[in-house]
Amino acid sequence: MNLLDKINKDNLPKHLAIIMDGNGRWAKQKGLLRAFGHENGTKSVRITVETCAKLGVENLTLYAFSTENWNRPKLEVDTLMKLLISSLKKEFETLQKNNIRLNCIGNIDLLPSSAKKELLTVIEKTKNNTRMTLTLALSYGSREELLNAVKIISDKVKNNIISIDTIDESIINQHLYTHNLPDVDLVIRTSGEHRISNFLLWQIAYAEFYFTDVLWPDFKEDDLYEAIISYQKRERRFGKTSEQIK
Repeated sequence: MNLLDKINKDNLPKHLAIIMDGNGRWAKQKGLLRAFGHENGTKSVRITVETCAKLGVENLTLYAFSTENWNRPKLEVDTLMKLLISSLKKEFETLQKNNIRLNCIGNIDLLPSSAKKELLTVIEKTKNNTRMTLTLALSYGSREELLNAVKIISDKVKNNIISIDTIDESIINQHLYTHNLPDVDLVIRTSGEHRISNFLLWQIAYAEFYFTDVLWPDFKEDDLYEAIISYQKRERRFGKTSEQIK
């Protein structure tokens, strides 16, 4: 039996989030520039996106570029932005063919105008696709997201738009970048690192975590299958006892 046959299609994560890590180390191991690692990482993105769509995963969020990544060397940042533009152009047909809607979270006003324009163009052209929502976290930081939400909610309280007594989790959810997405069920992080790196801190409150030593450019279908199989073996209790959820 291959790994795909072991997956229960009725117990897939409704929202899968991936911290794609290891492009630079992959390139270094091969004596290549970091840019080659990022370029090869786009192949794993394509494989993962198409595989999730075929499996029936409804929401896939990829951590593509964090707010902290702006502090990397200018040459690497410029390379990543150019790669973003070329990938959006190249993968547009893949999104359309697979009926995938592109979404984005983060402070995209910080992106170069050419990258922002291409991103918004693809988002607009795929907005009616229904098979899966692919969300790119670009110029994204969860603390910044939460800070923005607090400011907006505070302003609404100040102007009597909402009452402080009505603020609950749903109100906070409505003011996050991910207001149109469900909470995350499974987080995958590649490259052997075991941290969250300021990614979807509110949304992963009850997520399952899967860490793998595989570097992102080497992440293929079977690696994804193994993560989902591990997820499906776990008992998700959400604070309850095993007896209560049976």
